[in-house]
Amino acid sequence: MTGTENFETALQTLEQVVDRLENTDLSLEEALSAFEKGVASATRCQKLLQAVETRVELLLKKPDGTFEIDQFEE
Repeated sequence: MTGTENFETALQTLEQVVDRLENTDLSLEEALSAFEKGVASATRCQKLLQAVETRVELLLKKPDGTFEIDQFEE
């Protein structure tokens, strides 16, 4: 996994790791390696989502029927 991996790729990697851990008999070392890869993918997904969250703008309807753009705040 690389730091330039997009969200979809990181999520797909995470799903593959989870599937492998759930449905394959792995040695302890293989399971640990897969788990580490899954954690790295989950962390990448979380970082990408946080970055998007800070860029999201909300379109808010004002009482007079017009719209204004506001920054998303947690």
